[in-house]
Amino acid sequence: MDGFSFSSIQALSNLLSASSQNQEDEDEVPNSATPNLGPGHIGPAKRSENTDTVELRKKNSKDIWDEEEVPEGSEYDDTFDSRQQPEYEVIFKQHVGTEDVFLGMSRKDPSSACCECMLIKVKLPETKLADVHLDVKQRFLDLRSPKYKLGLHLPHPVDSENGKARFITETQTLEVTLTMNRDLDFINFQ
Repeated sequence: MDGFSFSSIQALSNLLSASSQNQEDEDEVPNSATPNLGPGHIGPAKRSENTDTVELRKKNSKDIWDEEEVPEGSEYDDTFDSRQQPEYEVIFKQHVGTEDVFLGMSRKDPSSACCECMLIKVKLPETKLADVHLDVKQRFLDLRSPKYKLGLHLPHPVDSENGKARFITETQTLEVTLTMNRDLDFINFQ
């Protein structure tokens, strides 16, 4: 009983005694006179957002939905665009030193959770670098050329301001390197 305080045990006792009284006195007292209590009623009351402010915000706005409801990159979805999607590959990269490989001194392992960067290789045959338009958002990559269109939802949020891209003319491949921004990276990679 280390995790229980006296007040939580007393609240549980009140809850259980109220439900046993409800079962015994079902015929005498109508259900509307006694409150319906459940496990969620133990402890302090939860605070919820003021419903009046939410309703007021919705009344003043002519929007159909909130910005939070629309996924990033949905403005690029065009079902009537006849351009084909190019072949692409997503590769996760990590910086590994000899102490990681031979001694195992850091907490890195071969999984994608330990990767710092994401490399996206896109094959664009019969395309010139001048014809390629690339736009990178935090969770979306948009690539367009006269022949190809790629709208890629990224598996992890990335630093969209500090990415690198290079076009390899011999293989006609665009390589985009993006640094990933995850919540616990500052702990995992120190």
